[in-house]
Formats: sequence, C-alpha cells, structure tokens
Amino acid sequence: MADPEALYVGFDLSTQQLKAIVITSQLKVIHEANVHFDNDLPHYGVANGVLVNDAEHEVYAPVAMWLEAIELVLNKIKDQGADFTRVKGICGAGQQHGSVYWSKNAEEQLQKLEGGRGLREQLDPGAFSFPNSPNWQDASTQQECDEFDKHLGSEDILAEVTGSKAHHRFTGPQILRFHKKHPDAYRATSRISLVSSFLASVFLGKVAPIDIGDVCGMNLWDIKAGAWHAGLLRLAAGDEGVEDLQRKLGQVREDGGGSLGPVADWFVSRFGFSPECAVLPFTGDNPSTILALPLRQDDALVSLGTSTTFLMSTPKYVPDPSYHFMNHPTTPGLYMFMLCYKNGSRGREEVRNAINSAKGSGSPQNEWSNFDSKIAGTKPMQRQGGTGPVKMGLYFPLPEIVPNVRSGVWRYNYAPETSSLTPAKDDWDLPAEDARAIVESQIFSLRLRSQNLMTTPAGSNRPQPRRVYITGGGSLNKMIAKTIGEMLGGTEGVYQLDVGGSGCALGAAHKAVWASERREGQTFEDLIGSRWNESGAITKVHDGYQKGLWEDYGKALPGFEEMEKQVIQDNKNQ
Repeated sequence: MADPEALYVGFDLSTQQLKAIVITSQLKVIHEANVHFDNDLPHYGVANGVLVNDAEHEVYAPVAMWLEAIELVLNKIKDQGADFTRVKGICGAGQQHGSVYWSKNAEEQLQKLEGGRGLREQLDPGAFSFPNSPNWQDASTQQECDEFDKHLGSEDILAEVTGSKAHHRFTGPQILRFHKKHPDAYRATSRISLVSSFLASVFLGKVAPIDIGDVCGMNLWDIKAGAWHAGLLRLAAGDEGVEDLQRKLGQVREDGGGSLGPVADWFVSRFGFSPECAVLPFTGDNPSTILALPLRQDDALVSLGTSTTFLMSTPKYVPDPSYHFMNHPTTPGLYMFMLCYKNGSRGREEVRNAINSAKGSGSPQNEWSNFDSKIAGTKPMQRQGGTGPVKMGLYFPLPEIVPNVRSGVWRYNYAPETSSLTPAKDDWDLPAEDARAIVESQIFSLRLRSQNLMTTPAGSNRPQPRRVYITGGGSLNKMIAKTIGEMLGGTEGVYQLDVGGSGCALGAAHKAVWASERREGQTFEDLIGSRWNESGAITKVHDGYQKGLWEDYGKALPGFEEMEKQVIQDNKNQ
C-alpha cells in the first residue's frame, strides 16, 4: 500500500559525482542534487573524480572525499527544503568493482559518530586500513587477471562460475594485488566493502553486507552455488588463508528488499531523519540502472553514450568470456546480462566527421544531417536490389573489449547465399557507406551476443526482445533508433527512455520504495510497474520487428561472426 506521506532517497556514488534524488511513494521526483568531486571538492586534487598513477596503471579515489560528499549532498537537498523526517527508506548504488578497506576500529567508530562533528573528521583516517579505493578504470592487475583466468582451468570456466572472465577492474584480482603490494594494510583490514556496501555502511552505522547483484562483479562469487568460491578465495587470500578473507568479505545479502536496520543516529541528529528510517540493501550502478524502470523479462536497455552498454533481464544463465552475467538485484530467478563496449559514440562521430569533411560541412543546425542522409539513402546492409553483397565492418578508434582486438577499421563483403566472406577492396563508396556500416556493425554485435538469451514473447514466433529501450546521446538520432528496431526487433517496439541525469540514483530510490512497501511475494517489476508513469518517461520511436527484414539481418549474422573471428586471428598474428 502506497504511503502518501512517505519519501525515499536514492544515491549514486559514481566516478565523478555523488547524486541524490528524493521521490514520493508514487515515484514522483521532488528533489535532486549532486556533488561534483572536481568542482565541489577541489582540495582532493582529483581529475574526473580520480587520481592516477601512470607508472603502475593505477586509477583510484580517496575514500575521505566520498565521506565529505555525503554530508555536502545532504546539505544541498536540505537547502531545497527537503523534509527528512518523512523519509521512510534510503537506498543507493555504487560504481561497481571498487573496494574499501576498513580498519579494526571501523565498527566502533561508525557506531560512535557524534552529530556535532563531520563524517570525515571522525572516520578518516582511523576507520580505514587504506585511504584509497581502486576505480573501475584501473588497469594495474594484468598479472592477477592471468592468475584468475588460469586458476580454474580457463577464462571460460571462470565465466561459467562467476559470470565473467577476469577483468582488471574486478574486485578479486584487485584484492590479490592489494594483498601482494600492501601486506601490512591487508592484515590490518577487518572488513572489505564494495563501493555500494561502503555507502550503506555509513548510513547504517556499521559495516553492511554486500548485495546479491553487486557481488557478481568480483570474480569471487559462485553464481550457481550461491556462495563464495573457496578456490578463488584461496587465490586472492594467499598465505592469509580462505577463512580470513571470508571474514573480511562477510555474508552476502540475498534478499534485495527488507531493511538492513535503522539509519545511524548521526543522520537523525545532523539532518533530522526519523529514527525509524530504514537503510535498504544498496547495489551496484549497473544493476541499479535496470531498476530505473520496470524492466521486465526479455526487455533490453541499450545505452548509446561514449561507450555502448546493453542490459537485459533474463531467466537464462548462458555465461561467456565476452560478456557479464550478474544476479538480478531484486528478483530471484532472473539474471542481469551486460555487454560493455569501449567504442560507442566516438566511432560514429569519426565517420560523421569524415562525411562532413567530404561534403564541405554538416548542417549548422544538425551536424549529423549528412550522416543520417547516407543511412536513409542506402538499403539495409547496402545490398543493392536485395541481392548484392552485405557490406559490413568493424570500427574501433580505441582498442576494444568485445571482441578483444586493437584499434583499427576493417571492411568486408559477405554473400549470405554462399557464406562467402572477403575483405573489401575498392568497391566501397567511402566515407559515405561507412555511415550505415558502423551503425549496423554495433547492432550486429548486440544481436549476436544476446540471441541465445531471448525467449519468444507473446505475439511472436521468433525469439527477440519484448521491448527495446534506448538512452544516451545516440538515442536522439532517429536513423540509429530505426536501425536498432530493424535489427534487434522488439515485439512491442523501440522506446526512447528519459530518466533524467540520475538513472542509477532513481533506480536506487525505486528499490527503496519496493523494499519498504512490497506485499509478500510482490516483485519489483509488479510494484514499480503499477506506479510508473510510462507516458512521462518513454517515447515510442520505432515499431520494432519488421517481418522479412529482421530475418534478412539474421542471415547476415554468421558473416559478421566470421568477420570478427578473422580480425581476431589477424590481431594474434601481428
């Protein structure tokens, strides 16, 4: 039952800022604020929210900065007139994979916070055995990643067990390196938190458990067994032993709802929160993103920003080293499937710039006008008359993760009828034909890697998404949106999603509402779906599935897969 007087607060502790959002029980946003670390806390000397040690490829943030940001963002919300006495629940999201190292004195210091003094002066440095937290951009752990990938026999087995192969940013390899480089600090550590559980701990006044979704970004959790993996703990712990590391990590909170306990007295005294305000389980930023809307089974969310991210809620667990699986943050039996690409908007912008340069310039009102006209003026896959070769390519200004290849551009022609794939010679009209090819290339990759996860939605006889939601700068481009619908399908269409600039914080606030007000057995999707103002958040931009065209793209998919394999092999040979 919705409580008309209740308010809920969601936080997002990201790389560059701490955001807070206050919503009503009916999901209406009434307050928003953020603390931008570079601008609002310049005395930490961070650039884009982090400090960098280039010599060792380390990227990290001072934990003290986050403590100061918590107080500052709450003051900003308070200055807007927020009534904290009405706040019934607090939830949050944190950048995934980062770790915070608590000292032996942490629990005592968290419990004894005095309302008349600030968080930083009472917790820093005494509550921490190490002052910094590794950021997801950190690339210092290649040796440790190799050890993780080999420990169970291969990266495929590691992905099968933990949902992902080893990555530089993942917490397990980071803990292993921390243990090697800072053995004294490791021994002085009582507990290890993820960024999300660190933030929850501050609000709770004691070290909070890691949640069931965020734990999957560590390479330490056996997803199918629902437990810490003893062998991987042994690797990360070294001579300190498995039991010691398991104590440091603590129990994992399997229920995404319910209360961890009341908010700490410090927040009651300092900001007027009710002593009955509950702290709910915090999760990672990616899991929180899918909670910004009632993303249902087989819905897909595509973020078209600087990077491209593809998220899906699925009951299928089909892990692979090229992508990520995580437990759903609220709904048992569902998983979050995630694809991350470095090369998103930058590749499209380079093609756009080349086309504009060849034409003289783009429209003063729309620098994408020439790019869009090239897509609109060509057939899908650039098959002239529907019988010519499919023109496809890979466009990576930056070294890519999926597939794992160096930077470069590769163009191929593919004949679906004969399965013939050949490198392009001089038969492309460049740069004009790159416009459609780069957009199709990015969507081919999404379809290739998600196709085995799709079920067949009601009203369709083909496995494809129910809905495709698109967000980010690229979602504003009508030709890109149209191509996504034609290639990915979507029985109910393609929708542009607008959740403002605080999608993760909004997802956390939604989680707080569900966790506090759910009926027994009521899912997140049901409760939030019944209250979500769909008309105010989404706009339908394409009908989705196009009979015949979707199938034609499917016939070209084996050629795209073979093209990737050839490029990967060429990279290995160089």
